[in-house]
Amino acid sequence: MDTVALALTDGMLHFELAMAYEVFGAAPVSVVGPWYDVAVCGPDTVQVGRFRLEPDHGLDQLPRADTVIVPGWADVDEDPPAELVDAVRAAHEAGARVASLCTGAFVLAAAGLLDGRRATTHWAHTQALAARYPQVVVDPNVLYVDNGSVLTSAGKAAAMDLCLHLVRLDRGSSIANAVARRLVVPPHRDGGQAQFVTTPMPAPASHPLAELFPWAIERLDQPLTVTDLARQARMSSRHLSRHFRLVTGTTPLQWLLTQRIRHAQELLETTDDSVDTIAAATGMGTATTLRRHFNRTVGVPPDTYRRTFRSRTHPGPTDSGQHHQLP
Repeated sequence: MDTVALALTDGMLHFELAMAYEVFGAAPVSVVGPWYDVAVCGPDTVQVGRFRLEPDHGLDQLPRADTVIVPGWADVDEDPPAELVDAVRAAHEAGARVASLCTGAFVLAAAGLLDGRRATTHWAHTQALAARYPQVVVDPNVLYVDNGSVLTSAGKAAAMDLCLHLVRLDRGSSIANAVARRLVVPPHRDGGQAQFVTTPMPAPASHPLAELFPWAIERLDQPLTVTDLARQARMSSRHLSRHFRLVTGTTPLQWLLTQRIRHAQELLETTDDSVDTIAAATGMGTATTLRRHFNRTVGVPPDTYRRTFRSRTHPGPTDSGQHHQLP
């Protein structure tokens, strides 16, 4: 029986903890034989969000586990407790597989387990992780990263993706699928977390590009060039590029592409327009061009994105009080 230890201290997130416990703490009815032996490890009574938990063991038990799960760390601006960091490092040195959920990656990074490794965390905190731990290769687009003995997941629901991945590695796809069916979640999701990332406009300010941004947004269907933007901003292309880098952190053309993709996402969510029509409305020209840039930027094709995020503005047959039943 594989032992899974959930590593806890005050200041951790309960959502990811609960998902991990649900996956590893109860076997599907179709499983014959032993399941995982789950141990909740932490110092005394632990405050996890609004809940108080009494761990089964202390953190010194982590090195005895086969797999150690580190749930999300609530305050990424605060260093995790040294005893947690030391215990997680000791578990890895003892041969345990260590996985972080969401911002639990900050604990693994503090323990040095992500040095030189590719890793991820919630998209809202990937820049903070990369800035604080520059030796970590942060990938902001994926749902999880598997480095063998060290694994990290993106935010919130991506913790479920990683937990199911671990079950798939340990018990095979059919068992992982059975767990997914019990929890009424997909056993595998297409794409990465790039499709969930919001790209807000820069906050209004008195910088030289403040009037240019809305002007360009209103003309995304047009083939705007750097020269067009510079002329509208009344500056040279060179000065425009420098101001863009200072304000947005990117180039004018990359910023335009991001806004076109963002507008395409909105149209896919809220209209029945074809991909060809959306390509024209966003200045992409053709559906082929839109699909290429959309897939590269968002991580899934436009049609897949629409099926996932489509807002239904009119009630359908399943909105009339009928209930869905599992087959």
